[in-house]
Amino acid sequence: MLPSQSPAIFTVSRLNQTVRLLLEHEMGQVWISGEISNFTQPASGHWYFTLKDDTAQVRCAMFRNSNRRVTFRPQHGQQVLVRANITLYEPRGDYQIIVESMQPAGEGLLQQKYEQLKAKLQAEGLFDQQYKKPLPSPAHCVGVITSKTGAALHDILHVLKRRDPSLP
Repeated sequence: MLPSQSPAIFTVSRLNQTVRLLLEHEMGQVWISGEISNFTQPASGHWYFTLKDDTAQVRCAMFRNSNRRVTFRPQHGQQVLVRANITLYEPRGDYQIIVESMQPAGEGLLQQKYEQLKAKLQAEGLFDQQYKKPLPSPAHCVGVITSKTGAALHDILHVLKRRDPSLP
């Protein structure tokens, strides 16, 4: 039941539009530090990823005309600093960050964990020469995990044939 004094009633579309305008006009451009996760680059050339920290995450998009100026390839787990605009994607009601520029901001958590594990295994001597085994020459069996139709398989077969013409 509606109160006797009718409040403004929004449609979902109008609500999302109002929130988007508030976010874009009140927040303006911001700098955000976070770790890249779920990085994808579809055929459009745009980049989609999540920026996260210990307790939160936000969806991000970086359009092709902006990501062309980035001088490195973003990696999962990489810590970055982005300059971005906050907006709301109206059809879903999700707020997101539209990234204008990106720069590396040090090592991400995953890379740090990898380096720590590597140092631990090194300290245990597991990389010592005594544990290394020579590769059989020639190799009797090679496993390749890739698409049957992808260029990677054809490249591997071409290089193998070039290096050892006696291979079938």
